[in-house]
Amino acid sequence: MQLASAAMLDSCGEVMQLGLPGGDPQALRAILDAHFQPSDLLVADHEPVVPRLFVSDMDSTMISAECIDELADFAGIKEQIAAITERAMQGELDFESALRERVLLLRDLSEDAIAECLATRIAPMPGAKVLVETLKARGCRTVLVTGGFHQFADPVAAQLGFERVVANRLEVGGGKLTGGLVGGITDSGVKKAVLIEEMAGLGEAATSLATGDGANDIPMIEAATYGLAYRAKPKAREAADGWLDRGDLTSVLALLDIPREEWVWE
Repeated sequence: MQLASAAMLDSCGEVMQLGLPGGDPQALRAILDAHFQPSDLLVADHEPVVPRLFVSDMDSTMISAECIDELADFAGIKEQIAAITERAMQGELDFESALRERVLLLRDLSEDAIAECLATRIAPMPGAKVLVETLKARGCRTVLVTGGFHQFADPVAAQLGFERVVANRLEVGGGKLTGGLVGGITDSGVKKAVLIEEMAGLGEAATSLATGDGANDIPMIEAATYGLAYRAKPKAREAADGWLDRGDLTSVLALLDIPREEWVWE
């Protein structure tokens, strides 16, 4: 594989940009992955630019937990539900069926557990707010789209600065979870559809960025101009244009060559 250029980006001294006159992106990924682990990587057929749209998964991407697993801990069935979650993220189970099965197991859990879980178990991933606010400052629209629940996603989005939220909603009755969901299911197809819908209003030349970690994120990652897998499961990592295995979420900004002095630290 021939190398046309190799240089450190001026604005991000820890980032090396490699230029190839041609070649197989998959072969390049394999070579870099074999010799530089862990690493943060983006492969593109053009000079990366700041995207006009950023769409991200929430659980284990923008926050450090799987909300349904943590909620299950309050019901004393975390191990049982976490096993289903892991299989769904690996792509071994149908997402909707797995979601409905887990939510049903939470039936009769007090609604108060949601607020307690939010306060004690849910924390942003390092660099999440800096990433969102910096992209917004550059004119990028930000959307949080998750197979998780509005009861968690809405406050997380408000905290991090996302402008739109697409999620599922737990049904509550009499102060308890009913074991059901309200409305349609936000699955992999919906995630991709949200990205396409948002891009339609930005013009043909607009670019998009999507981040996620599980099988449910693959269609969205593949549809984006830049699909990045964050500490991801193997199938999602393989489908992406690159991965973040080493740094925090501010590594996205470095890969896009946004100068550190222009990052929004709030």
